[in-house]
Amino acid sequence: MPSFSAKPDRTASSPPKRIVFLAFEGFLAVDLMGSADAFFVANRVATRPLYELEYVSAKGGRVTTAAGLVVHTRPVKDVLSSRFDTLVVAGGPFVEDAIRQPSFIPLVQRLARKARRICSVCSGAFVLGAAGLLDGKRAVTHWASCDLLQSLFPAVRVEVDPIFVRDGDVWTSACITAGIDLTLALIRSDYGGDIAGAVAKRMVVFLQRPGGQAQVSAPLRAQITSAKRDDPVHTLSAFIAENLAGDLSVTALAREAGMAPRTLARIFAKRSDKLTPTKLVEAVRVEAACRALSASDRPVKDVAATCGFGDDERMRRAFLRKLGIAPSDYRARFSD
Repeated sequence: MPSFSAKPDRTASSPPKRIVFLAFEGFLAVDLMGSADAFFVANRVATRPLYELEYVSAKGGRVTTAAGLVVHTRPVKDVLSSRFDTLVVAGGPFVEDAIRQPSFIPLVQRLARKARRICSVCSGAFVLGAAGLLDGKRAVTHWASCDLLQSLFPAVRVEVDPIFVRDGDVWTSACITAGIDLTLALIRSDYGGDIAGAVAKRMVVFLQRPGGQAQVSAPLRAQITSAKRDDPVHTLSAFIAENLAGDLSVTALAREAGMAPRTLARIFAKRSDKLTPTKLVEAVRVEAACRALSASDRPVKDVAATCGFGDDERMRRAFLRKLGIAPSDYRARFSD
């Protein structure tokens, strides 16, 4: 076995942080295991154990994942005698069955009261929502389930795009590998960039994708959420991608769609994802700029001009809105 090491952490006197993973029958293995493995690797790269991992379910014992793997868990009641650091709730295709169990949500609420911070991966957000833990907070889940999360829990401020969202001590993420991104952010928050960077390197993943990075591309999302392939939103997304440096004003887009600007605005206003023509244009331009920055060494100002921003300052502001980082930082993280 290789010996993993990183720079000594700055909190050598603090005890390991207890991480409690809540599982249920039919959860998605990677939602839990991806996060657990990242915490495990953090223990390996550090000079001492940083995290203590515990796996619980409502009654304890064997819990079977959606793919048929078996995980051995302790009963929830076993970890309620004292406070712990982090609760992580997995998601999966059978999360609705778990929520319908009469005793399940009260157990989640009891666990949450013992945790310093609360996290969910993918549809685990529905568990937190049912427990009232997301009320008044920003949250995210898998892009295909965001509308459902919003409709079931109207007090939640659901965001469609981000890979993960932090609102105070509540963290939620999108599906599959997004749980690893979330965990790297937790490790960075706990122990700094040296440890998080060493974990990412050992797991052969990005140090940390920006939490605001889109789950799916803007043109694809526009097409997925269009009811018909002849929907003007569907066709305009391709037009925008092909004419980044051209006139992409609402008037120009309406002309391309063969309708009045007010008609186009009304069509966008009916969309459940709250996308507007202006937001779609900016998102497509940002994505094109991301590709150019990561795949070439062209000057930032040239990329800004090619992608239709006009100047690098406008592109910088767009990147900060969409991704939370500047173009130069994006290039440093994601260049080939």
